[in-house]
Amino acid sequence: MSVNPLASKIATPYARALYDFSVEQNIMHQVTADFQNLEVFLAKTPELTAYLSNPVIRVKQKEEILTKTLKSQLNSGTFKFLMVLVKRDRISLLSSVIKNYLELVYKTASVKMIEVSTASHFTTLQKLNLIKKLKELTNAREIRLAVTVDPTLIGGFLIKTNSKVIDFTIKNQLENLTKHLDGVF
Repeated sequence: MSVNPLASKIATPYARALYDFSVEQNIMHQVTADFQNLEVFLAKTPELTAYLSNPVIRVKQKEEILTKTLKSQLNSGTFKFLMVLVKRDRISLLSSVIKNYLELVYKTASVKMIEVSTASHFTTLQKLNLIKKLKELTNAREIRLAVTVDPTLIGGFLIKTNSKVIDFTIKNQLENLTKHLDGVF
């Protein structure tokens, strides 16, 4: 879920403005829910993302497609914000704006976003145990996991949060063993 650093930098003031507006208007929970749903929706519809990012398509056409697909699903404040992004030709930054906005909300609410790469899917019990342990380690009220399955890890899992990486993968253990054996012989 990596985001272009330049896009993220440009998106930050938009996310901050929406955050401030949503707090001021007392609609932060609705906007946050809208953005969480929108993040999932955009991930499942890359065609829409490509359409909105296409510079050849006119603003009016982008407004029409968003009105048809999203207006009835979103809070009016969230929808108006999307229209501002379209009018300012910044709708291509929507994913970055969503990411930055949610980071602001999670930081305020003491929610940690943690990326986990695993060799196979976690069971519900494994996920709950991991969340419980991560809450203890980070002192966060809530943990949001972004889990990706990477079969090249062979087994185990890799945890990434802000500046920390914790590697419990078999692949890493084998690489370390190889380095150790290379140093011995």
